[in-house]
Amino acid sequence: MKRLLAFDFGASSGRAMLAQYDGEKITMEEIHRFSNDPVEVCGTLYWDILRLTHEIFAAITKAVAAGGFDAIGIDTWGVDFGLLDKNGRLLGNPVHYRDRRTDDIPDEVFQKVSRDEIYRRTGIQYMHFNTIYQLYYLATREPETLARADVLLQIPDLMAYFLTGVKKGERTNASTTNLLDPVTREWDKELCETIGIPASILPPLIDAGEVYGTLSKEICERLGCKPVPVIAVGTHDTASAVVAAPASEKDFIYISCGTWSLFGTENDRPVMTQASMDANFTNEGGYDGTIRFLKNIMGLWLIQESRRQWIREGEQVTFNQLEQEALASKPFVSFIDVDHPYFERPGNLPEMVRRYCRETRQTVPETRGEVMRCIYQSLAMKYRYTLYNLQALTGKEYHAIHVLGGGIKDTLLCRMTADACGIEVLAGPAEATVTGNVAVQLISLGELDSLWDARKAVRNSTPIQSYAPENAEEWNAHYHSYLKAIGQ
Repeated sequence: MKRLLAFDFGASSGRAMLAQYDGEKITMEEIHRFSNDPVEVCGTLYWDILRLTHEIFAAITKAVAAGGFDAIGIDTWGVDFGLLDKNGRLLGNPVHYRDRRTDDIPDEVFQKVSRDEIYRRTGIQYMHFNTIYQLYYLATREPETLARADVLLQIPDLMAYFLTGVKKGERTNASTTNLLDPVTREWDKELCETIGIPASILPPLIDAGEVYGTLSKEICERLGCKPVPVIAVGTHDTASAVVAAPASEKDFIYISCGTWSLFGTENDRPVMTQASMDANFTNEGGYDGTIRFLKNIMGLWLIQESRRQWIREGEQVTFNQLEQEALASKPFVSFIDVDHPYFERPGNLPEMVRRYCRETRQTVPETRGEVMRCIYQSLAMKYRYTLYNLQALTGKEYHAIHVLGGGIKDTLLCRMTADACGIEVLAGPAEATVTGNVAVQLISLGELDSLWDARKAVRNSTPIQSYAPENAEEWNAHYHSYLKAIGQ
């Protein structure tokens, strides 16, 4: 029986899981968990990539002590990257996507290539921190840095390089850069040249399920492990999560619910119409050449950052307390656009909620419960709004939403989502990202035959909680107020 080591890095934490597959079920055990704390130095927000690499080594040591493993897979967030010089040395800590350096960059890029043209070429949702804008910042503000760069590696590719010495880029993560042609699935070098980005630094690409290389001799000797393959799973965490969607039907909706909420469906080909561009939907790569047609929505970050603010103010409040206080507060009093720029960055998020409500002439939430009620119902309404858009763009009707990831533990949000959207919510697995990571490793090693076999294994391995709509009419009655609050 194969033993697999899966690393899953999120925006605030990471973990390593040891997994096995008995021919029917996937079982997993967490062997190492750690925080992922960005560091702000001299006005720039960085990922602490060396600390994260140290945690990888610590997890490998624990996995060896637990009996060893036969392969490694790594998934992380998208967009961000590290630069290596010609000697393979890292030129600096990768900059965090929430850093402010790209705030005004897109407008400069659009003077060279229009926003519409970039979408027609890449099919990617506009977000000011996408890799294309980060690289343009370097090209125009720090050209000496790009001049020293030999290759760009996105975060999971960079970690794989640290383990193997191999410099390759995996396509599901590469698709988040705004520099990949979703039809040819190759770098759009003409686009790079037009805006002044050196295409020469972009790495050769491999598909999810291929192998970067084997653990280096030096690491094996130092950590006492075998030279096992490091497999390029769906290295973008949402790509891995969607692999683990326990769907049995081809057309399904998912919400990969964590710091971000990724709301979408799985297509065979990209949708790059005027309507999809106007709705700001994205076409990101999925496993087996599929397309994740989705919308990035601000997710549990709103709740997490609100709690952090209250803790900073000396209120040691738990997530369960916040949920209960939200339930006790009057519903449908005020709404926010969860994707408004006010809510993008760390800080006093409850005050930003109040500011939004004041500026949109709504009742201003004052208590913790009122702020939380506003956030919860605004998220659920944003899911409804996105569902309507998705159905219009695909011409399909969907009958259930698969909620994946840690967000399934928030039962209030799951219930509100079912009510707001008026369809069944199927919640699970909670460990969707790492489960999908493991599933791709199993396919790569020949233990599973296909993506749909992997989903069958997930269904066998994971209890799924169903939430049926209970108050859909009440939510229908307040949808117009929500649309008004977000300017629609």
